[in-house]
Parts: sequence; C-alpha cells; structure tokens
Amino acid sequence: MDQLRRVKTTIPGKHPNYGGVKRKRGDDELNWRKKSIFYELPYWAKIELKHNLDVMHIEKNICDSLLGTLMGDPHKSKDTDNARRDLQNLGIRSELHLYEDGNKLMKPAAEYTFSEANRRKFCRFVRSVKFPDGFAANLWKNVAQNDSRIVGLKSHDCHVIMQRLLPVGCRSLVNKTISSTIIELCTFFNQLCARTVNVTDMVKAQDQLVIILCKLERIFPPAFFDIMIHLVLHLPEEAILGGPVFMRWMYPFERYLKRLKDYVRNAAKPEGSISEGYVVDEALTFCSRYFDDIETRFNRPDRNDDGIHRTRRLFVFESQCKPMGKQSQVYVEKNMRDRAEFYILNNSPEIETYLNQHKQELQLRGCLNPDKAHRNEFADWFFEKIYAMNRVHAPEVTHELLSLASKSNVFVSSYPACIVNGVRFVTYARDVRLKTQNSGVSVPGTENEMFYGQLQEILEFSYLNDFSVVLFKCKWFRCDSRRMVTENNITSINITSESYKDDQFILASQAQQVFYVEDPSRGPNWRVVQHVNHRSIWDITEDGMSDIDLLQDNSSSNFTLFVDLGNLPQINLQRNDGDVILILQPFTAVSQHVYETVSFLNDDDEEDVSEEDDETVEESADEETDEGNDAVDTEEDDDDHSYHTSDSD
Repeated sequence: MDQLRRVKTTIPGKHPNYGGVKRKRGDDELNWRKKSIFYELPYWAKIELKHNLDVMHIEKNICDSLLGTLMGDPHKSKDTDNARRDLQNLGIRSELHLYEDGNKLMKPAAEYTFSEANRRKFCRFVRSVKFPDGFAANLWKNVAQNDSRIVGLKSHDCHVIMQRLLPVGCRSLVNKTISSTIIELCTFFNQLCARTVNVTDMVKAQDQLVIILCKLERIFPPAFFDIMIHLVLHLPEEAILGGPVFMRWMYPFERYLKRLKDYVRNAAKPEGSISEGYVVDEALTFCSRYFDDIETRFNRPDRNDDGIHRTRRLFVFESQCKPMGKQSQVYVEKNMRDRAEFYILNNSPEIETYLNQHKQELQLRGCLNPDKAHRNEFADWFFEKIYAMNRVHAPEVTHELLSLASKSNVFVSSYPACIVNGVRFVTYARDVRLKTQNSGVSVPGTENEMFYGQLQEILEFSYLNDFSVVLFKCKWFRCDSRRMVTENNITSINITSESYKDDQFILASQAQQVFYVEDPSRGPNWRVVQHVNHRSIWDITEDGMSDIDLLQDNSSSNFTLFVDLGNLPQINLQRNDGDVILILQPFTAVSQHVYETVSFLNDDDEEDVSEEDDETVEESADEETDEGNDAVDTEEDDDDHSYHTSDSD
C-alpha cells in the first residue's frame, strides 16, 4: 500500500503532452505505473478480495497445457524444442537434451509424455466414456478418427477431463510418480469446484499446493510453468474470501454471450442485430408473464421433471416416478413378489411397531432362525393383523395401511426408463444402445458404506385404492476389499462378481445415480465409480438454487488431498522405449537461445526500449487479444448442444 500511494496519476500511451512519444519514467517511479480508478472509492482499499480469478479459464488453460504435453500435441505441448534448449542452457536433466545424429537433430522422448501406443489407448479410453443425461458433452467427437489427438475441447470439456477422466486414464500410461502428482492437482480442482467448500480444506490445500507445484517442477520442463500455473496458488485464498467458485466463475456469462451472438442476423452490423434481438426478447418476456394457459419460459417444465405426485401418508407410496417408454405388463413369480413385498414392508417406517411386534412373537415361540421366519411369515401375519383391526374399526387402520397389508397385484408394470426426483434412470438393456449412461445406481448402507450396481428392471407394483410402489431391480456388485479398491480418491470395482442375488430391490426414491468408466490400470473387468450430483437438485430448499449449474461434486471434504514431497524419488525422465523425435532443422542452424540473446528487463532497461519496438509490442498484444477473444468459450445457454439432449444423441 505504501508503493501504491507513491504511484502518480499519469496519462498512458503516446500523448501529445509528451511530444507524441511515450513518457520516460523517473528514477523515483516504480516499474508499474497505473493506479486503478477503483481506489478513488472510499471503501475499495478495505476490500480483502479486490480481484476475482476466473477458475473456468484457469482450469481450461491448465488442462490444455497438461493434456497437450502428455499427448505430445505440437500446438499445445509445453515440451517444445526451445523447452529442451532451456534444459541445456540451465545445465539440468541431461538425458533430455537435444543431440546430433549425423546431420540430424534428435529429441529424446520424455517420461512425462505418452508413447504412440499409450496415446492411442488414452484416446480410446476417452472415446469409450458415456456420461449421464445432462452431465457433459459427448467427448467421442473430440477424438480424432485415428485415435491420435483430442481436439476442439471447450471449457466444460476440460472441466470434465481434468476432474473425471485424466486422473483415471493416466494411471497406467505414465510413471506412477508422475501420475500421482497429476492426480493430486486434479483432486485440488475437485475440492475447489465443490458445492460446499470447507475453509479447513482450503487452508490445507493452500499449503499442499506448494508441494504439488514443487513436484511438478521436478517433472515438467520450466516452459510448462506459465502464469496460469502460478495463479493456482491464489485460488484457495480466493475461495476462503469469496466463497464457492460456482458463484464467481464465467460459465453463465459465456452462455449468455452465446445467446447474444445468436441474435446476429446481419454480419455487417452485429451490434445493431444484438440490440434489436435483445429488445425483442425483453418484449416477449414481458408479454409472456401475462400468459397462463400456454407454455412459456417461466412455466416450461425442466427436461427431467417428474411431475407433481400426490402426497401420501406412507413413505413407500411416495416412491413414484414419471415412466418413460413403452409400458408392459409382466407376471412376477410368487418367490420374487414375496421378496419385493417384504422389502416394501421392511422399508415402511410407519409400520415399524408391527415389525418389532412380530419379531417378539417369534422369539417367544423359540424360533431357531427368527430372521428367515420373519422374512417369510411377516406379510401374512401383517395382513391378518390389519384386517382384524379393520373389522373392529380401529382408528389406526387407514386406507393406505389397509392397501399395503392387502399385498400387490400379481401383474406389475415394467418400464425401460423413468425420471425420479429430477434424475433420469434407464435399464441396462436399453442403456447399452444409447450414447448416454443412466443405469448406474448406488445406495448407502446402514453403516455409511456404499453399494454399487446396475439397474436391470423398473417395476411398479399396484395395490388397492390406486396406490402403487416403484421398485428398482438391480444387479449389485460385490464390494469387499478384494473387488473394490479405493486409491487416490478413485474407487475401482470389479463388475464380474455379483452379490445380494436374493435382495435385489430398492425403492426408486432411494436410488442415487452413478456412472462407470473403464479402468485401464486394472483390466477390462474393472470400472471406476463416478458419483453424480445433478444441478438444480439440492438437499436444502431455498429460493434461487435452481439457477446454479455445472455442479458435479457435493462437498470439498469428499476428497482427501494428501501430498508428500518425500514420496517423489529422483527419476530418469527419459523414456526407456527408445523412442526419439526427429527435428527437421540441424542443430548448427539454430541460433543461440533466448537466454543468451535477451536478458530480463529491469527498471533501467525499459527506458532504452525504442519507439519502434513499442509499436511492435502493442500490435502483437492487440493480435493476441483478438485471437483470445475468438477462442473464448461461448457455450450454449440451453442444454441442447453442450449437453446430452436426448436418448437418441
């Protein structure tokens, strides 16, 4: 702040007051000369968070640099020829220095880049991923046909790759030391982009990020560490001061810019087209507020809206859904129907008194296997109990309780898909034919353990008085320590082992959606579990929450960020597969590197910069700004293009 008070108010640029040239800086002036006009506000100097770093673009740029370097992309890789000359000039990592082979200049392949075979494996891995409905775009279209490059990634594509796919895909393709460091960086972004950001997590991440960057410096060349890598260090502090990033990042603004660009009909007059389109949109919005009998943007249901269900007194009758697809009547065998009905009764908290009463009667009878007898006999006992109470007009017996005790119809309705609580579920038989994946389910256990499976059937059991219960019949995977492994916040599960074959049902309202991606590091029978937290779905009911989007993780505490600098041994960064890259120009034709020709500009050097050089720098900066503006992601305001829009996508 003392330096800020020393800054003088000057006129920038080549002003006529200075003879049409740039003003020379005095000896008492600092190397930065502009004081923001916001400091004229009386409260500005007291604001702790004066600048807001955009996490969206920082994450995208880091993903481009990281993925481009791993893939060896000639346009985005930081492992360039000049980066190797940097190593030679600095006298470090001699195994990666350029060397001559006759009249050719060769570049050794680095350990932090994929080989050609691994590059194709990673592309096939990205191509195979299928996301849930509305989660992300189809990434298969960004993979080149020969499985050699990944191109055309938008900001949200980089967001998904950075937090979901890169930690899984790189584990078996690069050295474990390198992959663990990349996973740690991706875990931090998972923490940062969560709905609920814990201040304690951000304080720890602020210290651990320093170690992560130190580990990255021991792996990647110095050219990798641009300003975007440095800005990561400031993100935890900004999260502590400014709150969760979904309230501050650029996704909604970029989408709105896309809407404004869609107003352009005359390319010669874009500003006028945007103005006219905005006025028309405002007029239509105003008029639509007076329309009650037609569909407008204010009363249009969401894509996965499950409608309005009637309120029930019994919890199990609240398990409803909006069916999708063709309805079919299915005859359910008695054994399966008995298991389904017992599950419905056992998950009805309103009849817990009757459940305990029946268990006590079994104990008094001296039953050898009370749990099995309770499972087989409770439905009939409950039926007789409720009907006996109904004959004496007991006030406890309601229409819902009587219907529940009367058992279900022998024929049930089956659907291929449904929407439950704003989430779309699809049976596995239909899901394999789609480009989306909506068949993964999970439920928490009694001891907070998680059970994972695939949705096999959607069944609606009908009861008396037009009551019904929707059940999901699932294939549950075995979740013991041998078949489910969690490492670096990545949970892998073996899908060949099935468990709970006699207990396959859950209520539709109990299901939580997950999706599975292949695990290249463990084999074809292993899948990585990815949890989904859908946007517009919150555990609390407060106004305005439905406008927040792109939220895919619930809490920063769900991810454990632990790094240890001592775990990074000294590794040889040259790949031992003998792969080298031929550089076309011979080494003798290359001029001396920038370190030998251009020194860093200090305060005195800047005064010697000529007027001609200033013009060149300004023109170059203008060109870069124009290119950057053209490359800014303007994603769709609606879900029609940047997200899966239908099952037929």
